[in-house]
Amino acid sequence: MFVIDGKSIADKVQDEIVAETLKIAQAGESRPNLAIILIGEREDSKLYVSLKQREAVKVGIDTNLYKFEEDAKEEEILQAVGFLNNDPSIDAILIQLPLPAHLNTDKILAAMDPLKDADGFLENKPDYVLSPVIASILRVLSEIAFAPQGKTACILHNSEIFGQTVKDSLAKFGLQINLVSLQGFEAKSADEQKKLFLSAQAKCLSADLIVSALGLPEFIDDTFVKDGAVIIDIGISKVEGKTKGDADFEALAGKKVWLTPVPGGIGPMTIAMLFKNVLAIYQHRKK
Repeated sequence: MFVIDGKSIADKVQDEIVAETLKIAQAGESRPNLAIILIGEREDSKLYVSLKQREAVKVGIDTNLYKFEEDAKEEEILQAVGFLNNDPSIDAILIQLPLPAHLNTDKILAAMDPLKDADGFLENKPDYVLSPVIASILRVLSEIAFAPQGKTACILHNSEIFGQTVKDSLAKFGLQINLVSLQGFEAKSADEQKKLFLSAQAKCLSADLIVSALGLPEFIDDTFVKDGAVIIDIGISKVEGKTKGDADFEALAGKKVWLTPVPGGIGPMTIAMLFKNVLAIYQHRKK
């Protein structure tokens, strides 16, 4: 098995960003500025935000945190988004998900100026902004010199929006793509789970590229993949305090496959790609 070091690739992307932010500093211009909206007290969200703030410092990007209580009213959040849309000192906006259940996530995201959408959520975002997850997948394939033309990809997902977004992005490069939905897998009967497992297994076994974002720990074993396949593991789960991906690392160890591990694979890259978006937004705003 060939392990793809996402941290190493993220470091390369961050070095590219630093090279640009140094030029900005040398020109005496203000640094790129990212506004982060955090609502509620979810420990994982607070951890992700603090990590983004820490990494932003390393690449020369400023952050401003706007924190709201768990019971914040929707109108209050919408007013804050509107304020940031119109604030010329703010180049990009990130709304940390998931939001508390009483808030309409789609409505709040849609309130953002698409030209400031750091996560690339909005359909009318500019072409120079890519979802950090999509950008990370494409960068991994570039780093390992994966030639997509005429090859087959299998996308395992539990979100139709995510699956279709990845499919649309990868299809542009000549890949033939199978979408496999396992939404609600854990709630299904044992017989239904077995049927879904075997169906996913059959489709993955012929694939040159597997992208998995299920959150089903160690779902993909050595019976799922052929030699030479690439597995992009985006799934993440906690099992007895340990972080696990969708791919069974130990079971795949003897296969001749490429794999992004969890942790240390796509995760570090998404933060680097987020900052790449912030830089791109900043540069286009300065034109």
